[in-house]
Amino acid sequence: MDKLLFTAMSGASRVMMAQQVHANNLANVNTTGFRTDIEQADSVKVKGQGYDTRALVAARAGGSDFSAGAMQHTDNPLDVSIRGEGFFAVEAGENDEAYTRAGNFTLNPNGQLMLGNRPVMGTGGAITIPEYEQLSIGSDGTISVVPQGGGLIQEVGQLKLVKPENNQLRKSEDGLFRVVGGGGQADADDTVTVASGYLESSNVNAIDALVNNISLARNFELQVKMMKTAEQLATAGNRLVRGS
Repeated sequence: MDKLLFTAMSGASRVMMAQQVHANNLANVNTTGFRTDIEQADSVKVKGQGYDTRALVAARAGGSDFSAGAMQHTDNPLDVSIRGEGFFAVEAGENDEAYTRAGNFTLNPNGQLMLGNRPVMGTGGAITIPEYEQLSIGSDGTISVVPQGGGLIQEVGQLKLVKPENNQLRKSEDGLFRVVGGGGQADADDTVTVASGYLESSNVNAIDALVNNISLARNFELQVKMMKTAEQLATAGNRLVRGS
């Protein structure tokens, strides 16, 4: 009965992993620019004497759904959304970058453009914006300001916009994407355009995530019942052996 037990245990382990992924998706349904995580697993045949009649589940690195979320108007010039494909670049350590669709930028007390606690990268490095009366961000990511006290419009930086192939990116634990292999940096791509005053919502479908979680919970109950059945069959078999 160990064959049934280990098969059911393998299935339960995979279901628990899937539950974690879908629960995380559901928790990020309102997270700006969030990309839905996709759980993946492989069927692995158990090797041994005779034919390969059993298969266990082996979890493998999941992927992400890169479809675009909805654009929401905010009227805040520091809120920026990418139109179509592409990513913003943020500093992720010394000589390292990470990529995101979230564009809810802020300014720290030193005038540095930030995404959370990470500096936003421009085509010439981290972006610092002087005090201004008016700010605008063009479709190509160029940041222009009217200086405090008035005067001519000045360009103070340009957002670094990138468009690596989706299969070159992996999501890290911090929710940011990095080029596969680590330490790699994507080149700026002038075909990527943005819209200022908008934010991109998460692309999580809340109803699908909820239904998937319910289905997985039922699947987990089934796997547990199978493990209990294996235990009962093993117990009954031991009784017969002792009785003989």
